[in-house]
Amino acid sequence: MAQPSNRVFSGIQPTGNLHLGNYLGAIKKFVAMQHSHECIYCVVDLHAITQPFSVWGGPEKLADHTREVTAAYLASGIDPEKNIIFNQSQVVEHAELAWLFNCVARMGWLSRMTQFKEKAGKDREKASVGLFAYPTLMAADILLYRATHVPVGDDQKQHLELTRDVAAKFNNDFAEAIAQKGHGEAYFPMTEPIIEGPATRVMSLRDGSKKMSKSDPSDLSRISLTDDADAIAKKIRKAKTDPAPLPETLDGLKERPEADNLVGIYAALAECSKEDVIADYGGKEFSEFKPALAELAVEKLSAISDEMRRLSDDPASVDAVLHKGAERARAIASQTMSEVKDIIGFLR
Repeated sequence: MAQPSNRVFSGIQPTGNLHLGNYLGAIKKFVAMQHSHECIYCVVDLHAITQPFSVWGGPEKLADHTREVTAAYLASGIDPEKNIIFNQSQVVEHAELAWLFNCVARMGWLSRMTQFKEKAGKDREKASVGLFAYPTLMAADILLYRATHVPVGDDQKQHLELTRDVAAKFNNDFAEAIAQKGHGEAYFPMTEPIIEGPATRVMSLRDGSKKMSKSDPSDLSRISLTDDADAIAKKIRKAKTDPAPLPETLDGLKERPEADNLVGIYAALAECSKEDVIADYGGKEFSEFKPALAELAVEKLSAISDEMRRLSDDPASVDAVLHKGAERARAIASQTMSEVKDIIGFLR
């Protein structure tokens, strides 16, 4: 199989209640990249079950949450004909390649993963093996399609570095077989991250030091993608701020996390820079800035919310998109696995 030159892979976990952080940090970028890259977008349901039922909702919720992420992709403007949209568990090669990568990766690499330490908490002995091995499954997700680029948030950069380590070690360990099978000097690419935009990390509307999260007990801390116009406007009006006006320079945001977060959200929604926002609103009170941000957010998000609600009432159409996408994904994945097995030396 020829190495793709411009292929993107990325995915979102189906853990329910998608919010503005998911949209600005991932989905909005997915929409933009479909015009310049060959894109494969996944609902990573195998990753979701690495955590307790309380996180992903258990068996009774998983299918609904998978459809919710798919609906968000579609409602935001990702074209399922131009791109591949599917859920991970329908393509068994993800798990198969992940096992092979478990045999390539090293315990020390996984033990250094910051996200495992954060999610496992103090009692790591009770964490699932799946949570520990999450990065090798992520590596398999990406390298199964030999993706050249992956859009990632700040919290996923370390996992992509491990993906590159796995690719490099596989290429080195099996260098002779790779060359003999006609794949050149390396089989897997050194996938590059795409980290861009003014709001790569969207913070809570109630605490600018914490990432926006569905697990926050306060619904006012996040804008959900299914919120209607009134809810969006209300949450922005009630967003935490400090008493001072917006600064007149970008440096003035450094010690003001809530102001920095709202300026970043405005910039991301308006597709401009934070400098542009400060040029327009620097020195002005939040009583003037918040209504402008609320109007912009409603303008950009209401249509997405409406379409997501419509799709939630038509699960068969969402399932059809996933089934068709899975067929297209399997066509690529099965060829990769066939070549990988030949390289390793499995008898088939």
